[in-house]
Amino acid sequence: MARAMYEYTKTVLKKVSFDVSLFCKEVEKAVRRLLPHELEDLRVFIQSLINQNPELNQCLIYLKA
Repeated sequence: MARAMYEYTKTVLKKVSFDVSLFCKEVEKAVRRLLPHELEDLRVFIQSLINQNPELNQCLIYLKA
């Protein structure tokens, strides 16, 4: 159960990766919900999505805060 929110967030991000604005909104939500160590894992996951969809790169700003 401890990683349930992280796994849910990954699922949502995969589904909305077609739309940059939706993706950015979901990244913002994830930053508020997830624990610090989960955010590091999320950063790695988002990098892999950016390799497939380079336009998502602008959403990384939310992870640097």
